[in-house]
Amino acid sequence: QLQLVESGGGLVQPGGSLRLSCTASGFSLDNYAIGWFRQAPGKEREGVSCVSSRGYNTYSREPVAGRFFIDRDNAKNAVYLQMNSLKPDDTAVYYCAAITAGITTVQGLCARPWDFEYWGQGTQVTVSS
Repeated sequence: QLQLVESGGGLVQPGGSLRLSCTASGFSLDNYAIGWFRQAPGKEREGVSCVSSRGYNTYSREPVAGRFFIDRDNAKNAVYLQMNSLKPDDTAVYYCAAITAGITTVQGLCARPWDFEYWGQGTQVTVSS
């Protein structure tokens, strides 16, 4: 059974940090680009950060660029999202997703969540004092 599982979410004060993890079971992430997406109540799902299959290319959207960083450890079959300087607007359910590596740039991937093949169940991140 192919599965992605997110962990590391929780409640954090504004300005704090969290590190989300996404681990895969049932398949290797080696040949997949990975994206982190989020969805806040009443809003559409949006791309946050994406990484290429080998980790050479990364992209984070403007609202989180410079604060969020994506990286991966293929040996551990895992991808991570380091989130710093968190703001209340970052409150959302965060999902990781996998897509077979191709020619689309990581920036392009982050803009097309509907192209991703596998999704985790999500982890809640709440930024509040």
